[in-house]
Amino acid sequence: MLIITAPGQGAQTPGFLAPWLELPGVSERLGTASELAGCDLIRFGTTASADEIKDTAVAQPLLVAAAIAAASVLSGNDPGAVPADAAAGHSVGELAAGVIAGVLAADDAMRLVGVRGRAMAAAASTEPTGMTAVLGGDQDAVLGAIARCGLTAANVNGAGQIVAAGTLAELEAFAADPPAGARLRPLQVAGAFHTRHMAAAVAALRDAAADVTATDPAMTLLSNADGAAVTTGKEWLERIVAQVAAPVRWDLCMTTMADLGVTALIELPPAGTLTGLARRALPGVALLAIKTPEQLDAARDLISEHLAEPDAHGHGHLPEWRLIVAPTSGTFRSPPNHADGATAELGAVVTRGAERAVVAPWPAEIIEWLAEDGDPVSEGQPLVRVQPPTGGPGGWVPPESREGA
Repeated sequence: MLIITAPGQGAQTPGFLAPWLELPGVSERLGTASELAGCDLIRFGTTASADEIKDTAVAQPLLVAAAIAAASVLSGNDPGAVPADAAAGHSVGELAAGVIAGVLAADDAMRLVGVRGRAMAAAASTEPTGMTAVLGGDQDAVLGAIARCGLTAANVNGAGQIVAAGTLAELEAFAADPPAGARLRPLQVAGAFHTRHMAAAVAALRDAAADVTATDPAMTLLSNADGAAVTTGKEWLERIVAQVAAPVRWDLCMTTMADLGVTALIELPPAGTLTGLARRALPGVALLAIKTPEQLDAARDLISEHLAEPDAHGHGHLPEWRLIVAPTSGTFRSPPNHADGATAELGAVVTRGAERAVVAPWPAEIIEWLAEDGDPVSEGQPLVRVQPPTGGPGGWVPPESREGA
């Protein structure tokens, strides 16, 4: 089983697009993408400096355009026709994954990523915020320390990599008392992405998405929200909007890849980050990071060896569970007796002077509790794994999407 993946912000390097422009049709495609995103992607991908392409409003459309262009070459011109069994993207890479899975037209993806990048850059400019990578340490201890400082675990990438995000004051307090065994590395980013500080960007992207048509995925498509496979275009678009201010759970995406039986993973350019994470989390899986056009033949060979369904992509092996996550950072309070029957009431997260209910959108069968009463939790942290009701409503929307967090 083969999955195609697209990286997120931070993967870009100066000049990485230059060799791709030598291929037929790529320059024209990137020219169109530049107009749609409102950004000169050819210049930024070839001659711009590292500082220029760090700009959120530049980096995001650059990454999505690069992944779509490479997918188009790999498939013979149509990025929605890449032979694969599944697709997933990290953060903004989800837009490219949606195109590959046939949910979104490439032009619509470029329009949306232009709005997304500009809106997130604007949101970041309203308050001094930032992000710090936490490398190593016990994951539960790291998440607890992040929550105690009022921060959000904005990226949980697996392989001992978690990114804490919040105000600069909160990050300074965290650095003064780091989790045992962990190394902290402040990131050179404009703000606290994938946290409540991006609420204004959620609203801007929701407005832009209102006129977009999203069709149901033609292959298994994983979501950063909880690693679940999304089966409807409507749900996918809602999740993409909410994800701007909700944590990225790439660790859970990789868990689902393992559950699905993925045997090969291809990362589109500018590649390297996701294959690096998979090397530790998915032992035995064949990995290919496409950095230059010279690796396209290797990608085609990997596809021919590992594609499970060459003629039609279905959803026969989708995980049926869903995760309910913490709506905010604080202390988790479980319901009396950790009820095991069908229920929508799953406890609460208590913060200073407030309490946020933890609920499922329907009475759900509890499969596994992932947090105990009294545990410190961070926003977006999974609390309980649940089973949707048999024959339940389609287009399941996680609590964070419904609240617009």
